[in-house]
Amino acid sequence: MTATRRRGERLEHAILDATWQIVTEVGYARLTFEAVAALAGTSRPVLSRRWPTRAELALAAMEHAAPPSIKAPDTGSLRSDLIELLRQAVNGLGTVRGEVLAGLAAETARDPDATAALHAWLARSTREDTTATVLARAADRHEIRAVDLSPRVLRLPFDLVRNEVVVYGHLPADDTTTSIVDDVLLPLIHQLTTA
Repeated sequence: MTATRRRGERLEHAILDATWQIVTEVGYARLTFEAVAALAGTSRPVLSRRWPTRAELALAAMEHAAPPSIKAPDTGSLRSDLIELLRQAVNGLGTVRGEVLAGLAAETARDPDATAALHAWLARSTREDTTATVLARAADRHEIRAVDLSPRVLRLPFDLVRNEVVVYGHLPADDTTTSIVDDVLLPLIHQLTTA
């Protein structure tokens, strides 16, 4: 019996599953196209046609295995909504995601393709709309005044969590996320919405 040649989505899933398995077993630093091709039962040229760089392949595998799922919390208070939003961001990154992001961040220093891939992923994974929803609900409860905040401010909760992972190499603990909310986010939001 002749083996059926995989194409399209089946082949892509096999490649991304193999990539994620390698990243979780040995880390991003030891990820190679050759190892992925061998595990997925395909060839290196098949991989590099779709993902020209190791960074793009790792990010695609990360999104395939653990797509971000962040929803705007509605706990009844701005502070607890922001803490829950950061908790979701931390859970979404997970330990392996953190390792991949740290590895990619290190690679961006010498590889412009890795830089571009990481920036594109960060743009896709930042949920400014969730922050905007949290703030709109707080305004509806009269905790803050309704104002249009810049995309930079709306991205800030996610940027601060990613910063902890990339700069310090680990996921922020609960006390760190609470400190981010109490010492950075709430003072900034109150300043911007009461001016």
